[in-house]
Amino acid sequence: MAVDASPSTSSHRWSMASLRSSLPSPPYSSSTSAAATIRLPSSSGRQCFHKSISLSSPRRQQRQQPVLTRSLTSLNPPLSLGFSDNITCGSVFLDVDNGSRFSAMRHGKRVPKLNRPPDQRRALLRGLTTQLLKHGRIKTTRARASAMRKYVDKMITLAKDGSLHKRRQALGFIYEKQIVHALFAEVPDRYGERNGGYTRIIRTLPRRGDNAPMAYIELV
Repeated sequence: MAVDASPSTSSHRWSMASLRSSLPSPPYSSSTSAAATIRLPSSSGRQCFHKSISLSSPRRQQRQQPVLTRSLTSLNPPLSLGFSDNITCGSVFLDVDNGSRFSAMRHGKRVPKLNRPPDQRRALLRGLTTQLLKHGRIKTTRARASAMRKYVDKMITLAKDGSLHKRRQALGFIYEKQIVHALFAEVPDRYGERNGGYTRIIRTLPRRGDNAPMAYIELV
């Protein structure tokens, strides 16, 4: 039997509407036959969640709707705050792409800043240590006295050892060379039986002008 391939027949294209009409009708209504798919993007390019929920009946739709709402509000809270929607599946880190910078608090890092950058702060502490070892007692602020205390104790500990390596370490910290040689000569007899606690801080009246708390620091 010959088949007549007319232009109207060859140009006919299949459509989804015609395919759906040819299929048998399901036992439930077409309005509730759709499947709801939840897809949350991630920063790694793969999808974290791909969950399909079939809403076959109004009763099941009412039962699944609170779960869907709760999952969206708990898994993606920063979307309402203007942050990026990049969420890592493994550890749920939030990538902020709006120019903000996050820094952790400095818990347990009690470093006295003394309102100076690191190089100036080190030079200040070296100068105060040199003056205390030279004069035996100086007057300064309480913050500086507390900050320089551990450096003075370290220099005395180096002098108690008395080796050449410890002397060179002290020469690299103390500004005046004569003070280092005198320190290494006198410390073994003066602090030979004392294990730490080589300085004493005595509080005094505040400074005139800015009312800064002052103190005397001296060698024991």
